[in-house]
Amino acid sequence: MSGSQRLRIVPSQFSVDHMPNSTFPDDDEWIALVRAPEGLTVIREAPGWAEGEIWKGFYSDGPHGMSKTGMLAALIGPLAEARIPVFVASTYHADLVLVPDNRLGEASATLREAGHRIA
Repeated sequence: MSGSQRLRIVPSQFSVDHMPNSTFPDDDEWIALVRAPEGLTVIREAPGWAEGEIWKGFYSDGPHGMSKTGMLAALIGPLAEARIPVFVASTYHADLVLVPDNRLGEASATLREAGHRIA
């Protein structure tokens, strides 16, 4: 697994929605889309007053590119051991690792204990 990473907590909060019969959302308010045989998964920035399942995100404080191995495993491994659910959206440069909003403090502590730095 990769060594320590410098992460930042994304200031936004997110919702993750499943649209079973859609191939594209009706609006432009999405952050990431994944189209699969069972439908469309949409990550959106959730407003501050949003209810329901809200997620907070960790993102690398610098690009690591696609050729560096173990970067995502180094993050989700400790979170899995702590039984913290994750949802991941990968970009060309890094991974957006979402955790439930109410587990952000615990997730931060877990990642710090694993040797990661959080800004």
